[in-house]
Order: sequence, then structure tokens, then C-alpha cells
Amino acid sequence: MADTHQEGAGTGADFDLSQFYQIFFEEAGENLDQMEQMLLDLDLDAANDEELNGIFRCAHSIKGGAATFGFADVAELTHQMESLLDRLRRHELQVIAPMVDVLLESADASRSLLARHQAGGQGEAMSTQDLVRRISTLAAGGVPAPVAAPAPAAPTPLPAPQEAQAQQGQADADGTRALEIHIGPLAQPALAEAIKDLFRDIPGLGSIDDLPDGRPGMRRFAVRTASTDEDLLDLFAFHVAKEQVAIHAAGAPAAAAPQAAPQAPPEPYGFFAGAPGVPVDEVAAAALAAPAPRPAAPRAGAEPKAASQASMESSTIRVAVNKVDQLINLVGELVITQAMLAQNSRGLDAGLHQQLLAGLADLDRNTRDLQESVMSIRMIPMSIVFNRFPRMLRDLAGKLGKKVDFVTHGEATELDKSLVEKITDPLTHLVRNSLDHGIELPDDRIAAGKAEHGTLSLSASHQGGSIVIEVRDDGKGLSREKILKKARERGLDVSDAMPDGEVWNLIFAPGFSTADVVTDVSGRGVGMDVVKRNITSLGGSVEIDSAEGYGMRVSVRLPLTLAIMDGMSVGVADEVYILPLSSVVESFQVNADDVNTVAQGSQLVKVRDEYMPVVSLERIFDVPRPNAGEGSSIMVVVEADGSRVAVLVDELLGQHQVVVKNLETNYRKVPNVSGATILGDGTVALILDTAALVRRARH
Repeated sequence: MADTHQEGAGTGADFDLSQFYQIFFEEAGENLDQMEQMLLDLDLDAANDEELNGIFRCAHSIKGGAATFGFADVAELTHQMESLLDRLRRHELQVIAPMVDVLLESADASRSLLARHQAGGQGEAMSTQDLVRRISTLAAGGVPAPVAAPAPAAPTPLPAPQEAQAQQGQADADGTRALEIHIGPLAQPALAEAIKDLFRDIPGLGSIDDLPDGRPGMRRFAVRTASTDEDLLDLFAFHVAKEQVAIHAAGAPAAAAPQAAPQAPPEPYGFFAGAPGVPVDEVAAAALAAPAPRPAAPRAGAEPKAASQASMESSTIRVAVNKVDQLINLVGELVITQAMLAQNSRGLDAGLHQQLLAGLADLDRNTRDLQESVMSIRMIPMSIVFNRFPRMLRDLAGKLGKKVDFVTHGEATELDKSLVEKITDPLTHLVRNSLDHGIELPDDRIAAGKAEHGTLSLSASHQGGSIVIEVRDDGKGLSREKILKKARERGLDVSDAMPDGEVWNLIFAPGFSTADVVTDVSGRGVGMDVVKRNITSLGGSVEIDSAEGYGMRVSVRLPLTLAIMDGMSVGVADEVYILPLSSVVESFQVNADDVNTVAQGSQLVKVRDEYMPVVSLERIFDVPRPNAGEGSSIMVVVEADGSRVAVLVDELLGQHQVVVKNLETNYRKVPNVSGATILGDGTVALILDTAALVRRARH
């Protein structure tokens, strides 16, 4: 992909248009996401004008930007999409399911083409000929005659691009046409110069020369180009309204001069308008952020909506993720420094150092507020994850012959960006699994007395210091007998007396699958074990609840963030360990008589008529003890994976925020440890993996 070099109109300054590529790619990605969501929500039986106009605007914005930057393949495909959508919004065609299908496929293809351009044109470009053909066929099939024109005897197909070009002006052997373009009346003479700059700066667009003006405020140009009239109008739309432009073949009778609009022309958008006092790059960024859509009939309530969108855009700013990560790392170091100062100030006399201690107290409060504010920058709503599932479910349900309604709750619930990226794949598998294994075929649901459409819901909510994500379906649920049968076939140690919770957990065994037939969707036994392993690696847990014939619920519990956490520091001899506060249930003083030793030296403690395993940190980490006669006398109950254990420690040192450091990156993987932190005195304390401690006690 060749770089496109631009000259600022009226300024003489050279600058590279490629500096705006990233803005365009981000805006195009957002428009494609919005278009896909609106297509999925479109009511085929009663599609309203606002929905169709919204989809049209997305396609138009992408096409305008792609044409400006020279991405011809994207511009051509989105132009075809726009043509179909234009006929739909003008009620010349009725929306049908094949139209939605081809528009969704075209959006995927546009995304792929844009990704290739963003990567510098690497890799083989995908062909869009089939999509273009299908769109043209749908746009031309059964089209009634326009109301304003004499009705032809039979529906007339839309001309192919080559035919349309021939009708607009005879093309030479090289494909170019000689045109006359009349523009006016113009509010600013510089706008005509900006249009001339487009021909100078966009490779392959053609040539343009001045013709004598017809009347004051009008500009006439002789143009030679291979572009269609529609493409030229779209390019000019960044500078002048389409109603102010007339295009006809050179030598043909001049078209009627454009008349002034009944109201003042809209404020022009210009990449190179060179407006006084406005930097060229700011004008370009504004043009990319809000390309001018094709004029459409005004709708009631349209202006307030546009105003709210403009307000929303002006209140946000794009920041690279690595800058946010660097900021969070610096705040983490600040938290460590503040903890060091707080610890060193504990021995100071409050009367002699009152002002210093007051300043340290303010530093403590401001540091915590700063940390919470910075951490919130990385928090993004779960809707980012949820929005990718409607399309996937639509395609998968069509492949499986099932009907399903997708419901979401808690889309505004926020989670750390790094966790969102890592939880997406496990959630995708859980959702696919619910549709494939859970939701029955329509005939089977009706036979079972259920509605023909199944319901699959995805919800997110905050519970304490964690976020809980639930995947529910009203399908057939898990079959206890079938799972136990498969487990015995695979040689697993199971019994009919196992509680339901343990039976459900068998599906997380590697290679375990209850599917009768292996398909391209599932059945190979790969997935659920990976789901649990990935979630566990994030410090989370998975729970399953099912009722055969009624459905299944999978709950995923995750910490809100992986960078800074609240912890309880405990002491064992001279060592300090950190327990995640979200896992701590309670602590109590224990007598030696309360601890019972069972087989193989394992210990149990009775807490309110409940026996739970005892985990001794002294034994696990082989902590040296200066005084051999001393022993631990405090137990901290922690919970993970739905089970509880009692951790034996010497003392409770306090609760505070700790900055999580990756131990594996800086040292190596240590069993039963999830990370490390730096304490106020500069020493390193290990952060314990409570899930690993529970598993160790269980086995």
C-alpha cells in the first residue's frame, strides 16, 4: 500500500495523509460494529426508517473514508452495500433475510480488507466478487418503478457499474471520461480550491482544470477521471452539499445550474480546507470523525440524537493501552512508596512531628483516591464482550437448526481490560456449549411442553471484590446418568452416591464429552477443561448448577483487577504472606485439642459443626522456626472453588492494598503462589494462591 502524500490547501505545507490512517481504522471498526448490531436487531416485518438510515450512515461513512484514503476494494464493497441500503430506506425494496445475511457477510469482508490495509497490505486480498454480485442481484430483483418517473412495463434491473459509467459519459480506451462539473453557489471560494486539491493529491483520481465561471459564486471545471459520478459526489460531500454540484459529460448541453438550498448550506467538512485559525490536522480529524452522510429526509427527533452523539464524542479521548499500563505501574510504585513512608513513620512522636504525620495521612488518602481513579481507566463495560455473541448465536443457531432468544443483563458492569481480553474465549465456549448441548431443537422443545424458542442469557454483576458472570439456558440440562456412564467408560473413579456438584464437575476433565456425534461445533472433548484452566489462571472459579429437563447455569467468578488488590498479611515465624481479602471468610484462635489428625497425617478442624481441612503454611513452604517449641495458634478460613480450608498462621498483621508483581516473569513459577508484592519495608511477600491451597487440601 503506497503512502498517500498530501499538500495543505492554501498553506503550501506538505504533510502525509497516512497520519490519519489510525483514526480512520478505529472509526471504521466502530461503524462496522454498530452496523452489525443494528442489522441483528432489525425487525424484518417492521423495519423503521431510523434503523435503516442508521445502517446506511455506517456504510456511507466507511465508504467515504476508504475512498479518500485510496482503499478502493473497501470503497467498492461498501458502495454496493450503500446502494442496496439506499433502496431499502427509500422503501423501493422490502427487507428480507437474505439481504441481512449478505450485509453481515459484507461487513465481515470489509473488516478483513481493512485489517489487511492496516497491516500494510500484507497477505493475499480476499475476493469480494461474489458478495458484489449477490448484493447487485438483491438490489435489482423485483424493483418497482419510481413513483415520480413514467412506469416501465416491467421492472428494470440496475445497470452494472460499467454500464452506468457509459451512461454518464463515453469512456476512453483507458477508462477515463471527460466531464464538466459545476459547483455553487459557494459560501467560501477556498472550498473550490480544496476540491481541486483532491485531484492533485489522490493518486488515480484524475485531472481537473478551471473553466470560465458562469456567474458570481459559481465554479466550473473540466475533469478527466475514471471515477463514477456517485464516487465524485461522495468525495465532494466533505466540502460542499451534493445539491450544489452538477456533473455532465463534456460537450453535452449544460445541466441546469444548481440552485441555492432553501436554507444556508451546511458548514463544510474539509481535510484540506485551510480554514483560518484552524490547524489542518484538526480539520482532518473532525472530518474523519463525522463524515457527511448522504442527505436524507429529516426525521422528528433526529437533531437531539445527533447533538447527544456529538456531545459524547467530544467528551472522550483515545489513549494507547501501553500508556495506561505505564501509568498504572507508576501508581503501583507510588502505593509501595507510600506504604514504606507510613511504616517508617509509625515510631515518630505525634507531638513533635504533627505536621509531618498530617501530611502523610493526606498522602495516604490521596494515593488511594489516585489509585482508584487510575484503575477505573482500565475498567471497561462487559457490553464489549456481550456484543459479540448475538452474531455468533445467529449463525450457529442457523447451522444447528435451532431457535434461540439471547438476553443480557448487567452490560454496564465493569471489569479490568486485561481480564476482559482473557475471559472472552472461555465465555465464547460456554455460550456455544449451551446452544449446542443445552438448547433443544424446536420440535423437541414443543414435545417437552416448552416454547419453540429457547432462551440463553448472559449476566454480569459485582459481588464483593469479584465479578460474577453467569451463562444460563432453559434447555435439557445435564444428564447425571449419562455423565457417570461416560466417566466409567473413561476409567474415572466415580460412584452413584456422588453429590450432583461433583458429578457436574466431571465435564471439566480433559477430553470429556457427552456428545454422541463429533461435529465441527463440538464433540471432541476439547474445551471445558481449557475453560476451567484459563479461568483458574486468572484467580477465578467456575461453578455449575443444572436440573435435567429445565436447563443449566454456569457461574464464573473473577477478581475485578489483576494489578492492585486488597490483601490480608499474615505472619509465619519471620515470613510474611498475603492472602487475597476476597477469599478470606473469617479468622479465629484455635486450641491444639480442636485439631484432629486423620489418615496420612492430614488434619481437620471443627468449626461450628463443620469439619474442614487444615493447611499449614509452615509445612508447605518449609518455614524455619528459631524456637522449635513454638507453634501456630491462629486459623484463617479461606474459600475457593466452592470449598473452604483453614490456613494455620502465627499472627494477623493487617489489611492493606498490595501491588501484584508477576513472580513467574521475574523469577519462576512457584507452587501455591500466584504472585508477589513489595512491602513497606522493602521486603518481598508472596501472594498465596487460595485455589491451589484448596485443591492441595482436597487431594
